[in-house]
This record gives sequence, C-alpha cells and structure tokens, in this order.
Amino acid sequence: MPSATTQRRVLLVAILASFVSFLDGTVVNVALPAIADDLAAGPADALALQQWVVDAYLITLGALILVAGSVSDVHGRRRVLWWGLIGFAVASVLCALAPTGPFLIGARALQGVAGALLVPSSLALIVSTFTGPAQGRAIGRWTAWSGTAMLVGPLLGGLFVDTLSWRWVFGINVLPVAVTLWLLRGIDDVPEPSGRRIDVRGAVLAAVGLAGPVYALIESSRYGWGDPAVWIPLVVGLACLAGFLAWERAAPDPMLPLRLFAVRNFAVGNVATAAIYGALGFGQFVIILFVQQVAGYTATAAGLSMLPVTILMLLVSGRAGALAGRYGPRFFMSVGPLVGAAGYLLMLTTTEDADYWTQLFPGVAVFGLGLAMTVSPLTSAILGFIPAADAGIGSATNNAVSRIAGLVVVAFAGVIVGSRLDVDSFHRALVVTAALLVVGGLVSWAGIRNAQVTAAPDDADAVGQ
Repeated sequence: MPSATTQRRVLLVAILASFVSFLDGTVVNVALPAIADDLAAGPADALALQQWVVDAYLITLGALILVAGSVSDVHGRRRVLWWGLIGFAVASVLCALAPTGPFLIGARALQGVAGALLVPSSLALIVSTFTGPAQGRAIGRWTAWSGTAMLVGPLLGGLFVDTLSWRWVFGINVLPVAVTLWLLRGIDDVPEPSGRRIDVRGAVLAAVGLAGPVYALIESSRYGWGDPAVWIPLVVGLACLAGFLAWERAAPDPMLPLRLFAVRNFAVGNVATAAIYGALGFGQFVIILFVQQVAGYTATAAGLSMLPVTILMLLVSGRAGALAGRYGPRFFMSVGPLVGAAGYLLMLTTTEDADYWTQLFPGVAVFGLGLAMTVSPLTSAILGFIPAADAGIGSATNNAVSRIAGLVVVAFAGVIVGSRLDVDSFHRALVVTAALLVVGGLVSWAGIRNAQVTAAPDDADAVGQ
C-alpha cells in the first residue's frame, strides 16, 4: 500500500496532467471569435474555422486516447505521461505561432495527439494507487480539479484575448507542464506487462473513421451533402468505423477490448457519458459564441459567465464522489443531468442583449449544480467495476467517448444553429443541449446499478480533506 505522501503526490500529478489537457480543450472557446477575425479568409469561412479549431484537437484526442490507454498499460503510466507533457508543450508553442488557419488546425491536431497520452495515464495512476472508498474520494477530487479546467478555461482565455492576444491562450500550457514534469520525478513507474502489443491498425481505423464524418458535417454547410468533397469522406469514415469494430473484435490485443462492455455499468455509463459530455461540449461552445458575437460581451466577460459552474464543481463534486462511493452512483447520475437540463431550459428567456443576472446566471448556476452532482459518480461507476489491470484502457475508453461526443455535437453546430447565430438559433441549441442531458439521466436511471460498498470513516482518506 503506497504511503499517504506518495498518494498525495500521485493525486497532484494526475490532476495537473489532466488539467493541461482539459484546459486546452476549453480555453480556446473564448478565443474563437478573435481567431476567426485574424485568420479566417472571410465571414463565410469563420464558423468552419471555429469548428475546426475545436474539432481538430478532439479528433486526434478522441481517436488516439484509446491506443494511448493501451500504451500506458504496456509501457508504464509515468513514462507515457512524460512524453505526453513534452509533446503538448511543443504543440502549444506551434499553435501560438500559427501564421494561418490551416497551420493552426494542424497544430491543434498535434496537441490532440499529445493530450491523448495524458488523461488515461493520470487517471490510471489514481486507480492503481488508491483502493476502496479512498479511491472514490480521490477520483472525486481529480474530477473536481481537472474538470474545473474545462470551465475556468474560458475565463483565463478571455483575459488573455482582451489584454494580450489570442496567441497567449496556448502559451498558458507551458507553466503547468513544467510543474508537472518536476513533480513526476518523485513517482516510480509502473512495471511493464509482458506480451502486450500496440494496436496500430485499430488506431488508424479509428482516426479516419472519426475524421471523415466530422469533416462531412462541418463542410456540408458550405458545399452541401451532394458534393463529392462531403459525401466521399462521410462514406469512407463510416466504412472505417465499421472496420474498426470488426477489427477490435478479432484483434489479438485490441486497443478497445469489447469484453469491457459486457460489464453493465461500464457499458451503460459510457452511453450516459456520450449524452452528458456531448451536451457539455456543445452547450459551452454555443454560449461562449453567443454572448460575444450577438450580445457583445468582451472575451473576459464571456469567460466569467461560466464561473458559477467552476465554483460549484469545486464545492460539490468531491463530496458527490464520496457519497456515490458510499451509497452508489445511480441516484447522482440520474438526478444530476436532469438538474443540468433544467438549467439550460431556464436560459430560454435570453434575449439579444443577454442580461447576465436575470437571463443567464440562474440557468448557469443550476446547470453547474447538476454537473457537479454527476461527473464524479459517473467516473467512479465506470471504472469501479472493471479489473485494475484494465484501468488504463478503461479510463481511455471513457475519456474517448466524452471527447468524441463533444466533437460530433460541435460538428453538428451548423445543422442545429444554421448559417447564422442569433436568438432563435441559440434557443434551439439550448433545447438540444437540455435534451441530451435528459437522455443521460434517463439512461443512468434505467441501466446503472449501485455497487456493494462499505462506508469508511472520513479520516481514512489518505489524501485529506
């Protein structure tokens, strides 16, 4: 059993490593209007560029996070984290120096490759270091702190955009990367298992299978579905996805072991994850764009608009994880998304001026409460039912599902919102987001089963309150 000091260090490293990846997934949202003004060829290309800046990162992250989970299981969590951090820093510098839109999109894709190495390894470190109720509390703290990066990101991004430049949004990654590399020196690596192989074919099929449909969804608003430049990538991508599933079923050492989906909570939890995180990614994307491009908020004000969610995540998420570890996750995974959906429906009163305190704040706060109730129990339910040896690939699968859900729904933005973001299209986006959250809650209620857990006194938590 690792010492309390080692557990604290592992938790801090895991939080910082995943914080970097989560932060970059959202900090860029608030910079999208400035990026489009600087790098888009014209107004017609602005929305497509904004979608690609988000989705280029998510495509490579979502596709490769699966094989990265296998890599972390084979080569050790510490080693994979080290390379991921170095690669992320290099890609971030390339993003900051991007002279054109296509260059930035390519650099974002490289960031996704490096980011894929971070999250599964960091969470697997926690699962392999903590056991019992302490594991649930550790995952709760990991979720609270690393998850807040997804929500504090717009605030930091807004400050950089308004006071310096959107390019500094990417430079923010250097400091946490350096700190995490320094802390990583004090953690022993996990011994390498023998007889494992990296599923390169599966990774290629997954990457092409995701990129093709996402490309078609984004570019269909400009060229139409009948254009060969749209339907050919769609068909190729869907064929690769089918080939991916067939290969994973037959592969001697698959990057996505389909046997994991025979575990009820793992399978149902990932379906719920797709709905909940699809809503999270799309909802935040649309709100940040609307308040800047329609309501005229500054980038900093746009980032501040989501601050209540960050505060509630910090205050509630860890406690929700501990309660789920004691009583089971089903209640929290069912009620939390429904509360979040109510928050988005409250924002239907929003007009073109988007008065924050009367039209946005109540809904944002209610959504934040629902999200804080959900995320820690969701992670615990999924990872608490699979063998510790599969922790890397299990966490990678769940993170891949969450990222892929976000990229697919953002790719649908043109279909949902249309060619122009206004009050009516914003309201449509809010309804779609709420509907996804309701689906996540209903799926959890119907399918999640509570674990047989034994309550432990709070002072057993080696991490501390």
